[in-house]
Amino acid sequence: MKKLIVFVLIFAFSFLGFSNTSGAAARQLIIINKANNQLAYYENDKLVKVFIVATGKKASYTPEGKFKVVTKIVNRPYYKGNIRGGDPKNPLGKRWLGINARNTPGNTYAIHGNNDSTTIGKYISAGCIRMYNSDVQWLYDRVRMNTVVLIASSNKSFANIAATNGFKVTGSVSLPVNTNATLKKGSSGPQVIELQKRLTKLGYSTKGVDGSFGKNTETAVKKFQKSKKLTSDGIVGPKTKKALGLK
Repeated sequence: MKKLIVFVLIFAFSFLGFSNTSGAAARQLIIINKANNQLAYYENDKLVKVFIVATGKKASYTPEGKFKVVTKIVNRPYYKGNIRGGDPKNPLGKRWLGINARNTPGNTYAIHGNNDSTTIGKYISAGCIRMYNSDVQWLYDRVRMNTVVLIASSNKSFANIAATNGFKVTGSVSLPVNTNATLKKGSSGPQVIELQKRLTKLGYSTKGVDGSFGKNTETAVKKFQKSKKLTSDGIVGPKTKKALGLK
């Protein structure tokens, strides 16, 4: 009888141990880089997917730092405009992942959808991170409460941004070129390379073609804009791209 009881106890504990292991929740991490308006989603320290997003119209609008997802809302109403949740005119889209940035309770800053897909990839929001509705729905279905969200504006890779904040991640996912993206100081990638090549060809030296939008590239952009009687702000938006002949 004693042997039977011992056997049952061993089996029970073994089963519980197996269940806890197999059902363990995956570690999740979100990194947003404002320099190229991209969001990376990780599970168990491995990169799963990268998305194009929109961030603040001014650099200070979208806060930088380490935050957590503290609210999750389906079809959040747009109270300011008195637009109900789920309405096609709702600028908050179909999903809201609120973060506790700047000591707010998840009702001010968020990763959310949008009713105007042409804004994605641009510097245009009042501070939130906008995504295509289909993308934010995918993310919303996976992300749990208290998931860490890192927001930075950096020329470094996602892995380096993670390491700076004490996380070690791996993996890479190819992302289509974001043709909507506004290029400015801090941006990086193939579009910046094309910009630098074009400016140099037109006689506005960027002092190198390295894919990094730094002070020299900004100076060259401002000189070009001034010559074309455009706003000389060093930001390469639709009008400047058109004048440069860039897509």
